Amino acid sequence: MMNVEKIMRDKDFQLGIFSSNCSGGFAATKIPERWSASWDDCLRLAQIADEVGIDFMLPIARWVGYGGETDFHGSVLEPISWASGLLASTKRIQVFSTINTAYTHPIVVAKQIATNDQIGHGRAGLNIVAGWNKWEYDAFGIELPEKHEDRYALAQEWWEIISKIWYSEGPFDYNGKYFNMKNVHGSPKPYNGTVPILNAGSSGEGRDYATRNSHFVFTNVMGPEDGVEVVKNITSAAKKNHNRDVGVFTVSHVVCRPTKKEAMDYLHYYAEENADWGAVDNLMNLQSLHAKSFTDEMLRTYRSRFAAGHGSVPLYGTPDDVANEIARYHKAGFSGMTVAFVDYISELEYFAQEVLPRLERMGVRLPRLIEQEV
Repeated sequence: MMNVEKIMRDKDFQLGIFSSNCSGGFAATKIPERWSASWDDCLRLAQIADEVGIDFMLPIARWVGYGGETDFHGSVLEPISWASGLLASTKRIQVFSTINTAYTHPIVVAKQIATNDQIGHGRAGLNIVAGWNKWEYDAFGIELPEKHEDRYALAQEWWEIISKIWYSEGPFDYNGKYFNMKNVHGSPKPYNGTVPILNAGSSGEGRDYATRNSHFVFTNVMGPEDGVEVVKNITSAAKKNHNRDVGVFTVSHVVCRPTKKEAMDYLHYYAEENADWGAVDNLMNLQSLHAKSFTDEMLRTYRSRFAAGHGSVPLYGTPDDVANEIARYHKAGFSGMTVAFVDYISELEYFAQEVLPRLERMGVRLPRLIEQEV
């Protein structure tokens, strides 16, 4: 089970499944077999991930799709109820809920996540999103703050309220710029006393928020080479500014086949010949205008990478190729990474059969039986 103490103790590299609650998953493609994100498929995927030793499931909170021919991410299972169902149907895997602070009241979220943690006997997690998608703000009738610091100031108050509900006894009053409340309290508390907090921080404000509040900082990088400096900067800032230890995760998509040619042929099939370029361009334009999750250089050069895997780092090739590339991120200092596939179910089964044992032999991940005894 994933928790900060475990990562800091044994350095086991964590792997999580990302975006499986969204139609298309991470691939903006028109192929007929693209990911459905139906409940039945998500449940089957989670149970396989649970069985093979994947550490966590991480959803995306999406309320408006990206358009294009497929309306990429147009059908999305709501993250909190999705997590509730998965936690009730699995045994060991951590399941996060992704929550946008602008759309959801902190008292409600505190109760929802604590309930999920009770359902999963301590396996719930919270991924905090401060907000960036203007289309969604418009749908909710909320004005998107132009300044990043204003979004994170609201998110700071939001998290302070939740943490006080979880980690203090008795009612309290809260008087802030964004929230003013009296006689606030909540029960039940988290099952084991704490819930892992994840936050994506790529901008300066985002990384300061993440290092101040989260256990894991989730960030995009160009590759393992620049990742070394990113990890160093984040962990140093957490220690220097907030006297905290944090783990750093990055994001990937996987195309793994018995031969390199098979992998690259499939990549070309779904992400070039059949890419939904309208959805890709909408996604990239929104990221460029309102988010700082990707650098300007990434947005200039990664159009194909956005079609293949939402702009995340690529893991392409044979099982040896993929395992060796994951090992490079481990060596760069990352505590873990998320993976995504075009067909999550069949490709995860192959990944578990071929890649996970290689990572264990390389010392990147602990063998599952050893992990259970830790």
